[in-house]
Formats: sequence, C-alpha cells, structure tokens
Amino acid sequence: MKLISIKTLTVGTRDVLRRFPFEVLFALIGCIAATSKVELNNLSLHTESWCWRMIMTANLGFLLSLSATLFSESKRLAKGQKLGLRLAAAALAVVLMYAVNPYERSADVIRFFLISLAFHLLVSFAAFTGRGAVQGFWQFNKNLFLRFLTSVLYSVVLYAGLSAAIAALNFLFGFKFEWDTFSVLWIWIAGLFNTLFFLAGVPASYGEPDADEAYPKGLKIFTQFVLIPLATVYVLILLAYEVKILLQWSLPKGLVSSLILGYAVFGILALLLVYPIREQQDNKWIKTYARSFYFLLLPLLVLLFLAVGARVFKYGITEYRYFLIVLAFWLLFISLYFLLSQRQNIKLIPVTLCVLTLLTIYGPQSAFYTATFSQRQILEKIMIKNSAYSNGLLLPVDSNKISDKDGERAVSTLAFLIKHDDLTTLQPYFKQDLQQVSDSLSKLKSKWRETMDMSRYELLDVKINWAKQQLHLNKFLGLEWTTPLSDTTVAIESSWSLRVQNSEVTQVSGYDYEFALNYNTIKPDTVQNDTTFYTLRQGNVSQISTPDNACIITIGKQYATFKPQLILDSLINQDEVLKKYPHDKKNGTPNVYEIPSEMLTNVQAVGKHKVAFRLTNINFERDEKTHRNRINYLNGIFLIKW
Repeated sequence: MKLISIKTLTVGTRDVLRRFPFEVLFALIGCIAATSKVELNNLSLHTESWCWRMIMTANLGFLLSLSATLFSESKRLAKGQKLGLRLAAAALAVVLMYAVNPYERSADVIRFFLISLAFHLLVSFAAFTGRGAVQGFWQFNKNLFLRFLTSVLYSVVLYAGLSAAIAALNFLFGFKFEWDTFSVLWIWIAGLFNTLFFLAGVPASYGEPDADEAYPKGLKIFTQFVLIPLATVYVLILLAYEVKILLQWSLPKGLVSSLILGYAVFGILALLLVYPIREQQDNKWIKTYARSFYFLLLPLLVLLFLAVGARVFKYGITEYRYFLIVLAFWLLFISLYFLLSQRQNIKLIPVTLCVLTLLTIYGPQSAFYTATFSQRQILEKIMIKNSAYSNGLLLPVDSNKISDKDGERAVSTLAFLIKHDDLTTLQPYFKQDLQQVSDSLSKLKSKWRETMDMSRYELLDVKINWAKQQLHLNKFLGLEWTTPLSDTTVAIESSWSLRVQNSEVTQVSGYDYEFALNYNTIKPDTVQNDTTFYTLRQGNVSQISTPDNACIITIGKQYATFKPQLILDSLINQDEVLKKYPHDKKNGTPNVYEIPSEMLTNVQAVGKHKVAFRLTNINFERDEKTHRNRINYLNGIFLIKW
C-alpha cells in the first residue's frame, strides 16, 4: 500500500479547488459563520440570527453548486456556461438567506430542511438528466454514498485524536482550553476537512458508467439479511393491525402513520440497494419481493389515509399532516408505477420526490400556506362563536363568558400561528401594523438578563402574550396544542422568574466571606458531582452541585445541604404573598416577581460557622397540569460567618 505524501495531499487539494471552487468557498463560509455563532453565543439575538442564516446559506449554496458542477460536466458545457450556472446557483443561495429567518419564524427551520433535502436529491440525479443510464446512475450514487461514509469515519477519528491531544494539554500542562475550543475544532473538521475529502472522491467520469458491474457483496448481505427482514416484520405487524381495526371497526391510531412510513422507507431502500443484480439468475427472488412489497403497500396506504384524515377533520391541517398526505399520494404513485410499468426506472424516485418537496415549501399549495389557512379558519370560528369577529377583524372577547375550552383552543391556535409565521401572520385581523409591533417587541431586553437581547423563545413568549392581551385572553394558557411535526398533544409550561429586590446591591453585613453560587442543574442520571474549591486562611471551603440538584457547602469535614427546589416550591405555593411583589409588566411578560431577599435566603449552621444560601434570580418552568416546577437556571451567592 502506497503511503500518502505531503505532495499527494497538496496535489489532491489543488485538484479539488480547481474542480469545485464554489463548493469549497461555501464550506469555508459555513465554517466561519458557525465559529462566530459559538464565540458570540447568547450575546446578541440579531448576530446569532445572521450566523444561522449564513450557515444555512452555506449548506444550500454547497449543494446547489455541486449540482451545477455535476450537470455542467455531464453535458460538457463550455467554461463560460459552467461559470454562469455556478453564479446562478450562488445567487439563489443568497436569495434564500434573506427569505429564511428561523429566529422569528420556526416554520423557516422546516423550510430549510425541506430545501436542503430537495437539493440533496438534486445532487443524486444532476449528472443523469437524460434518458437511460440507469445503471450508471446507481453506480454513481453508490460511490457518493460510500465516499460520504468514509469521509465521516476519517473526520470522527481525526476529531477524537485532536480532542484527546487538547485534553492532554489541559491535564498535563495546565492549559485552559474550554468547551468552545472543541466545538470550533469539530466545525472545521466536519465543515472543511470532511468536505474536501468527500469532494476528492466525487466521480469525474459520466461516459459509460453502465459498464461497471462491480457490486459489493457486503451490500447484498446487508440488504438481504437486515433490511428486507426488517421490512417484513413491519408489514406483518401493520397487516395484523389493519385486520384488528377492521374487526373492531375503529379508527387507526396516529402512530400507525410513522410505522407505515418506516416500512416504506426500509422497503424502497432495500430495493434500490439490490437494483443492479435483480436480473442475475440467482437473484430472481428480488423481482418477486419487489412486486409483493408494492402490492402489500397499497392496503397500508389506505390505512395511512384514514389515520391522517381522522385527525385533519378533528384538528385541522398542520405541516406534519400535510406532509403525510403528500407522502401517501407519492407512495401510491410509486407503487402503481413499479407494479404496472415495464421500464422500472429508479431515477423516478429522487426526481419526483425532489419536485414534490420543492412544491411543499412556497406558494398557495405549500404545507405552510395550507396549515396557516386551516388554523386561521379554526381561530375565526372560535371568535365568531364568541361574538369577537367583525368585518374581518378580531375583537376582544368577554373573558367572563367565553368557555375554558374555546379560550384554551384560541390561545393554542394563536401560539401555533405566531410560532410558525411570526406575529405578522395575524395582520389581516388587526388594524395595527404588526410588523412595527413585532420590531418593537424584538428590541426589548431580556427580563432575566437586562443587558442582553431576548432569546428566540423569550421573544416568542412576549409576542404570544401581546396577542393574548389584545384579545383579552390573558387568563388562558393554551395548555394543549398539536406540534407541527407530530400528532402528540403536549402540555405547555408557563415560564416564571423570581428576582431579589434591588438585586444590584447585596447586603453582606454580619458575614466574613461572599462567594458566587456555582449551581448547575445536573441531569438525574448523572453520577458525577460538580465541585468548586476555595482555599482560605482559616481553612478549606467547597460547594458541590449534586445529581439530585442540591447544593452542598463544606467547611473542613462539616457540611450543610441547601435545596433550591424546596425554596422554590415553598415560595410558589404562596400565591397571595407573591402577588404583593409584581414586576413592572410594561413588556407584557407575566409571572415575574421581585421579592425581598430574605424570602430567597436559607441560613444553616456548619459546625461553629454560619452559612447563608441566598438566591438573587431563579427562572423555572411550571407545568400547569401537574403543578411541578423545573428549574432552568439560577443566580445567587453564599455567605460565611467564620
């Protein structure tokens, strides 16, 4: 085996840069944007938003540029034409950067993944847009897939080795490399090294790939003894369930849709992997399996339509249900095609799926437009029922007359619309300029960290509360709503914050030492404590955060245990007491209280010493159904009287 020399690496990198200049440029942009996101984390909402948008642009620009390169090479376009196509791909990626804003519209996160999926599919057939060459199409994608797996393996090994080296420097020489060093290291290995290595293995010949009949034996074994048995187990379970609901004459459960899609994915993937050898004499069973697979898929698709339809008629259309309906029709088309057609062209699978994916993203036929229209209809019906709708505008409801069911459903629908398309999606129902309102709310500072911008979740909470106030729906929390990516009904937890009055000033009279509280909410299954040590003239002190979320203060061999959860639970149950200390609600954020420091202080004796455990700010989520409080984070101090 010939060793890789520096010259070989240099020449290989040079060839990649010559063949894929735009792709490498987008990879570099993505690495820089991701590094900036890590270094500027939680400092500025606006900056973080643009970092994420640059990362998305880099991903989409890379895929579009690669598709343009593969298409140009396969068609042997002139240099000028190839450059023009690449520039058009780059321009489209930049346009998408301004069109997609995930920080204000969570629907844009889904849009990004859909666009990325469509462009991945585009890469798979960009070099094979003409007729025929099906065998070459399969061989090309097999090589791409194996090269991708190899590049991931190399990247993981390289990252593990360099991370171990950095950890050794920390341990042996006292270096202070923090967590962000490891994050940045992974960004550049996965973003640049992995990309260069992958691109170096992209096939450069599209002439006569059909002549390559080499088929990995391991791939056949994996398909025949892993994928196909899994698909068989799926179909047997699903067919048995279909018989059950026919006998009981009941509607299918929502989870069945995921199982049907799982069967379809396993089955189609298995058939694609063994496609080149289906005509060989000892592999005639493949054609039999293919026909039985698509034939058995048909009754399961009927079950899928029933499962989705039942929820659409009851709850309306969400993006998730829209995607299920589109996938069901696509699977029906693919099944009928491979059952009835003699051509059996597997290129049809990525081509049709790519086109369908693009159609679901923008336009009146898209998933997002359809879901928004459906949820608006639900909101209008509720408001009309409660005499709060006139001339196309939403009016404040009579909070004493509207039922709890209607109020919770209205708030849930408002939350869905604002979460997915920002406050401006409600513009048809308000006279105010909601873009100005949204911009104004976005400029508010965090209620927990007053010198910093709000997080996207805090901003979302503020916008929802603004809409609730306008419609007099403040007393409703919208406890249950259907998430866009599943049919799971979940409890919405309300966010609370307790602060010490005049938190900028801390009274420490009567104590000798003050320490910042180093408290972390450790996961219950974590067995390792988080310990901070202090060396004083009189002796040693340490504070420990434990897996049961307690804080232990030790002085010498003696200790005291403080439990913030007990302090919190005790306070939050004193509703009448908390109501005396409301925070200024000018920003529309409820459940924020400023209370005297003694209410957030717990004092204990540690031997001859006195220790005060004082919270200055505690943020938590409260489940309004179970009334359980989950701490997100807290700040505070502990004081010692020696």
